[in-house]
Amino acid sequence: MKHFLAFTQKEALEQRRSGKLLFLGILFALFGIMNPAVAKLTPWLLEVMADALAQSGMTVTEVTVTALDSWVQFFKNIPMALIAFALLEGSIFTKEYQTGTLVLSLTKGLKRHTVVLSKAAVLTVLWSAGYWLCFAITYGYNAYYWDNTIAQNLMFSAVCWWVLGLWIIGLLALFSVLSGASTGVYLGTGAVALICSLLQFLPKLQKYLPTALADGNSLIYGLKSPADYMPALVIAAGMALGCFAASIPIFRKKQL
Repeated sequence: MKHFLAFTQKEALEQRRSGKLLFLGILFALFGIMNPAVAKLTPWLLEVMADALAQSGMTVTEVTVTALDSWVQFFKNIPMALIAFALLEGSIFTKEYQTGTLVLSLTKGLKRHTVVLSKAAVLTVLWSAGYWLCFAITYGYNAYYWDNTIAQNLMFSAVCWWVLGLWIIGLLALFSVLSGASTGVYLGTGAVALICSLLQFLPKLQKYLPTALADGNSLIYGLKSPADYMPALVIAAGMALGCFAASIPIFRKKQL
């Protein structure tokens, strides 16, 4: 435990020194503010564009904005935040392979499984803090301007997206110990996510795929119930844990 805490502290310090911590904080906070801002400004933008749209034969009617419009923006924007997070943190292992700093730490008695657990913990905390910060900011603004109760299954849909992020982190960890370069990490993680997305076109498989958790809009509009997403939620969480667990024995045998 002593080595785990020390290495985790070192990882956290590296996140701060490299500017990644600040960047992620600004990114998630910005998305959190942008979601209600876009919804709030939509009627004004349509009013400004009314004359131009009228010349094209389009008539602009009065638009009533609710918290649902803001939450729709949230579920549209959070994929971009997750992609940015994955691109920024995908080199958390491979950068140390290239600089050789891990070899020095391991020769001083640091256990390999401690490295994997520590880096996985840092990624999990960063994603969780950023994601729930974004959610809290959006929720606060929505509560001020509108009424969040109009969104059905809101917390469950938010948890679904959080677990989806953990699944991506699990893939990043697994491909980081399998590959020696960041390119392999990005390609491996992206390929798995793409395959799952394509498999969603098969109705019999759709509810079992982790990528089904990205459909938050169907939940908040009440088009689907939480029970429809439970298989995907359990499988995504299980796969994330499985990726973390598989990373440890693979990393023990990896030649650095």
